[in-house]
Amino acid sequence: MSTESYEDALERLGELLRQLTCSKISDLGNVAAVKIKKLTDELEELDSNKSSDAVERIKSGFLHFKTRKYMKRPGLYNALAKSQSPKFLVFACSDSRVSPSHILNFQPGEAFIVRNIGNMVPLFDKTQHSGTGAALEYPIVNLNVENILVIGHSRCGGIKGLMSIEDDAAPSKSVFIEDWVKIGTPAKNRVKQEFEDLSFEDQCTHCEKESVNVTLGNLMSYPFVRERVVRNKLALRGGHYDFVNGTFELWELDFKTTPAYAFS
Repeated sequence: MSTESYEDALERLGELLRQLTCSKISDLGNVAAVKIKKLTDELEELDSNKSSDAVERIKSGFLHFKTRKYMKRPGLYNALAKSQSPKFLVFACSDSRVSPSHILNFQPGEAFIVRNIGNMVPLFDKTQHSGTGAALEYPIVNLNVENILVIGHSRCGGIKGLMSIEDDAAPSKSVFIEDWVKIGTPAKNRVKQEFEDLSFEDQCTHCEKESVNVTLGNLMSYPFVRERVVRNKLALRGGHYDFVNGTFELWELDFKTTPAYAFS
């Protein structure tokens, strides 16, 4: 059944319960009891159907992969079972609309991908954000990736949240998000200063790109990154995927938001 049916059943049950609270228990009668039982059973059935839909989607998704990809390229998957040697390390946003493998057609074994809110990398610090540090260290030190690509994207909720934080605002109720997106504060400050006359939406677009540059700069604070960049063993690039217009911008490590290449 549809989500609308589920929400409708919830609404009808809520309305019935509200009516019952205005009546005496002795006045409920068998009719009201039957209605409550019927609605409760309906909700349980809908819950079961929703769970079943999720499981079936997972099953059908894997079956599609197994028959259309895995079984058609046994050589590739046999090789990947022995080792991996990706050429790219990609930092991208966790946004469901931004899948690097989908956007750039990365094949299995081609890209080591790290995704988080706002595609950010903090400054090197052994005591904080160790998860990000480990995800950065492993592909560089152990897998010897040759390229790091940081991908920002249009209508990023993390960047919108960053741009919405007021300097003198009271602490947020957010448990993790606000502290995390503040990694991009230098980008926010620059955009607020240089593009103060633009609309908030346009400022967010600029910040989506500028925050990529902040992350590129932060990456250079990691000794194992900096050492490889200096020896020309590792290249850093920024990118911006605009899913509204279907375009992708790519730029070198020059701390400018003007792209070196543009695809459409």
